[in-house]
This record gives sequence, structure tokens and C-alpha cells, in this order.
Amino acid sequence: MTLSPSSIEQVIPIQGAMAQPSTTPNRTRRRRFRFLGNAKAATGLVILGLYGLFAVIGPWVALYDPDARSSDLLEAPSGRHWLGTSHLGQDIFSQILVGTRSVVVVGLIAGVVATILSIIIGVTAGYLGGTADDGLSALSNVFLVIPALPLIIIVTSVVDQASDTLVALIIGLTSWAWGARVLRAQTLSLRRRDYVEAARATGESTWRIIGFEILPNLTAPIASGFVGTVIFAVMSEITLAFIGISSVSSWNWGTILFWAQGQQALAQGAWWWFVPAGLAIAFLGTALALVNFGIDEFVNPRLRGVGKRRVTSASGKNVRMRVGFTPVLDAPSYPPPASRAAPAVVVSGDSKGDAR
Repeated sequence: MTLSPSSIEQVIPIQGAMAQPSTTPNRTRRRRFRFLGNAKAATGLVILGLYGLFAVIGPWVALYDPDARSSDLLEAPSGRHWLGTSHLGQDIFSQILVGTRSVVVVGLIAGVVATILSIIIGVTAGYLGGTADDGLSALSNVFLVIPALPLIIIVTSVVDQASDTLVALIIGLTSWAWGARVLRAQTLSLRRRDYVEAARATGESTWRIIGFEILPNLTAPIASGFVGTVIFAVMSEITLAFIGISSVSSWNWGTILFWAQGQQALAQGAWWWFVPAGLAIAFLGTALALVNFGIDEFVNPRLRGVGKRRVTSASGKNVRMRVGFTPVLDAPSYPPPASRAAPAVVVSGDSKGDAR
């Protein structure tokens, strides 16, 4: 049957448009807090928050002066000394609290400095290309072969009482090259995408395209580089203190391990002297790794089923995951299956709105 030109066809889905406006705010709120709803990210942020709190208030809430000596020599953990004492009667718990600030400051400063340099140099080289890419890539290759730890040892041996800030700056200035190369490679794959070409065609400036079109898609490698630099900085700081290069008069977890190793704590059975400091290092690394995993799952929908025994694919099938295998979900199809299967009612009427 042929309809007249004045007739109007309307396709009215039974499920869909009428309910969408009321659920949009709720979906927006859920997306806004989806990262905090990730168990890995939430656990990592809680642990990092505790470390940050200890770094701020640690010297104020310490039960004892970490340098104060007492007659309680090599005392096991008790009500008076929660983590025991050293060979001089010094309280181990107070030393760990006071030493948290040094570790957190070095890791944070080094991570921020290295991440900023890697973003500026890596993304700029990848997007601009040509001579700029060649020059910045050569600079990255030079810094890539500079060993950070021997350089820190040389600087600390020349400078008397090298501060934590100086050590952090040296680590940050020598640890950005690998992250820059990763970001350059990712930027090279993004700069010819359709949305970038569309932004360039509309007359957007170069730095606006980099800031609003490319950088949001580099969240995962940027976060991974930051976490890796922080872990490397923390381990470098602890290593320097453990081998006696940095000042042993200022407390950090490496200083505790230095004195425990020097006084043969393991041979004397004083496990409480080195185990708490080692656990503090392990928990900090675990927290940073959990946050990194949470960011990966937040920016990559294919990884959001990791850890679930049963996940639902885009086709609506339930997939049972096996131990040892990482689930990778199919990309969602548009429109979703529910909307494709939704029945529709065809209403035909003339230009005056009368139904026939």
C-alpha cells in the first residue's frame, strides 16, 4: 500500500526513549564514582591514604623519640614497645612512623617530576614528528642510558648531607626517558585517528588537541609510568640508606634495615627489627600496583571482568572464567541487543495529526 505524501510515519519504541531521561542522571553519577567502586583501586587508595597520613602526623604521634636510648635492649614486641626495640633500646615503631615521611616525599617528588617530563617530551615528539621527533627521541635515548643509582651515589658523596629533595630530583630527572618512549609510541598511533583529524579540520590548536583529544587516551600508560617511577624512587632511597650512602642519622625504612643488618639482627633472632620495615615497603608497592590495576580497568572496559568468576559478554552470554586466564570481553555493539529486539509500533497519520 502506498501512503500519501502528507502522511507521517513514527516509530515509537516500547522500551527506550521515555525512560532514558530519568535514568541519565543516575548513570552519570555511577560513571563518576565507578573508579572508586573498583575494589583494587579503593584498597590501594586506602593504603596510600594511611601512608600519607603517617607521613604528615608520624613525628607528632610517635610514642618515643626514635633516637632515644633505653635499657630495653632487643626487647620483643610488647605493650610498651609495639614493634620491639633495637640493640640500643630505640623504639622500632617510632622509627618507622618518622621514616615514612622521607620515603613518601622522595617517591612523590620523583614520580611527579619524571611523569611531567615524560608527558611533555614523549607526547610532543609523537604528535609533531619530523625534526622535533628526531631531536626529542635522541634526547630520550641519551637519558635512557644514564644510570640513576650510580649518579645519586656520586652526588651524595660530593654534597654533604644531601637532602631527600635533592635525591628525589636526581631520580626524577633521570627516570623519565622510558615513559617518554612509551608515550611517544602511543601518540604516534593516536595522532591519525578520526577524532584527532576532525579536531584538526575544525581549526583546533595543536596544544588543545594534545590536551583534550590525546592525553585522555594516555591515562593508563601515564599512570603506569608514575607508579613505576614512585616504586623505583622508593627502592632507590631505601637502597642508598641500606648500603650506608645516604645519611644514617635521618630515619627512613632503609636506615632501619641498615642498622639491623649491621648489628646481625637475623643471627640474634630479632625478627621485629627488620620484618616491619620490609612489610611497610611491600605494602606500599602493593598499594601502588592496585591503584595502577584499577586505573587500567577504569579506562579499558575489556579488563573490567578481571577477577569475576562469571562475566557477561556483549552478546548476552554468561562466560565462566577459569583460574589462570584473564577474561577479555567483547567490545559492546551499538545499538545494544535489547534495543534491537525492542518491538515497535508504527503509527500512520496525515499532516493534521489524524490517525488512520
